[in-house]
Amino acid sequence: MTGLLGSPNAVAPQSQNTRYRPTTHRRILCIFPKYSRSFGTFHHAFGLKGVKAFMPPQGLLIVAAYLPSEWDVRFIDENIRPASRADYRWADVVIVSGMHIQRPQIQHINALAHQAGKITVLGGPSVSGCPEYYPDFDILHLGELGDASDRMIEYLDRHHERPTQQIRFETVDRLPLAEFPTPAYDKLNLNQYFLANIQYSSGCPYQCEFCDIPTLYGRDPRLKSPQQVLRELDAMLEAGNPGAVYFVDDNFVGNRRAVAELLPHLIEWQKSNGYPVQFACEATLNLAQSPKLLEMMREAYFCTVFCGIETPEPEALRAISKTQNLSMPMLEAIKTLNQYGMEVVSGIILGFDTDTAETVDRILEFIKRSQIPMLTINLLYALPKTPLWNRLQAEGRIVSEVGRESNIDFLLPYEEVIAMWNRCISAAYEPNFLYERFAYQCQHTYPNRIKVPNSPARTAPDKVCRGLTMLAKILLRVGVFSSYRETFWQMAAPALKKTKIEQVIHIGLVAHHLIHFTQECTKGAESASFYSQKLRGK
Repeated sequence: MTGLLGSPNAVAPQSQNTRYRPTTHRRILCIFPKYSRSFGTFHHAFGLKGVKAFMPPQGLLIVAAYLPSEWDVRFIDENIRPASRADYRWADVVIVSGMHIQRPQIQHINALAHQAGKITVLGGPSVSGCPEYYPDFDILHLGELGDASDRMIEYLDRHHERPTQQIRFETVDRLPLAEFPTPAYDKLNLNQYFLANIQYSSGCPYQCEFCDIPTLYGRDPRLKSPQQVLRELDAMLEAGNPGAVYFVDDNFVGNRRAVAELLPHLIEWQKSNGYPVQFACEATLNLAQSPKLLEMMREAYFCTVFCGIETPEPEALRAISKTQNLSMPMLEAIKTLNQYGMEVVSGIILGFDTDTAETVDRILEFIKRSQIPMLTINLLYALPKTPLWNRLQAEGRIVSEVGRESNIDFLLPYEEVIAMWNRCISAAYEPNFLYERFAYQCQHTYPNRIKVPNSPARTAPDKVCRGLTMLAKILLRVGVFSSYRETFWQMAAPALKKTKIEQVIHIGLVAHHLIHFTQECTKGAESASFYSQKLRGK
């Protein structure tokens, strides 16, 4: 049921494209919970780069920008600093957003806000997928920005006390992405982040069994305008510059015609601004079949592409409805992306029903032949509202007990799957093997990138100082004190002689995190799945 549930004071929906204007003053505290550690958060590299968090929370920044300009809005990313008691006292309303993995942190924020007597609101992907997870929040915002957002704003304007029972607003008319506000970058310092990020589209045309994106955001990608994207990039530069911008779209090339219209604008923006950033994105491997897009992406300085390869085993890809990865040979696709200067990052999953005792050997052979340096190697986890969840629940194979690395009753014995994962990551991130793959990138990928100019945006004194500081930390921490320092110097010494400082920094940062995270995983100090149910007290 759409709209306001559980309240006698239901507010009628606003007509489409009509923004409610408040009549009272409100202080809104937007809090993004701390992430759990994973391969993809790069936390071991934060000290080397001099940052505190991975990426800004794009969704909550948009909410902060969408709230009425008449209201005072304070934004806190708890990956940078926790919200203080003074922050809670200041606020009238506390708005939270997050993913399933952040559920304990979300609940903790709600408890602190209620202790301070504040109204709490929760939105975002976790509550939109599973509102039943959050019975203690005062207000739930289900779905994307849209008519529910305006009804929620009107309710908060008219009601200044906590409701007696939970209220739910559910979006029916989504705000078109072309009408989204520029995220509230003015409320943070982007230099505190490992990467900046941007969303161009929402939704994915594919229906991989384990993915909840089509359910949450649809299969027909919705888009921002190129001019909108450029405004957001300009706003980012005003808030700082981590040096890279990641398009967090579930599939950047989900609408290839639209991307072909966007890329010339990105190229011109880079040229006009002196190529201040590298771009990265997520895409399907069949991007390799679009040479015109690849050439434009190269010209726009796309240097990294994350591909959800998941497994090199064809029968597994068919079983999980990811046949798009079979449209051309995987190794050929990866080589093609490398030829356009793009380093491939891959998602790999263990625990499929088709896995056998030989699966790890096949994955390691694939890693060796593909020369992909970074792979996020996770155990399969069933997310609610996915086809995988529905199938396994019908089969009685969803396991709810706390302490497991996955909520799935695998066909192989649980301990065997855990042992397979341990063996896979230990071999993949053995320092010599990892640096061999980076050596391949140095020879076959990085030279294919365009030669960017030594513009003021790239050679300003603060940029040079920051780069030299990172280099000094890497040379000391990795080149002097690490257990794999000889391996590091085999890469770094010739690169430094050729003044390839950015290359040394990139490899030094990424490899340091991967090696140290793997060491912690093999000691049982980290999780085998990004969504692990195993509590570690971190």
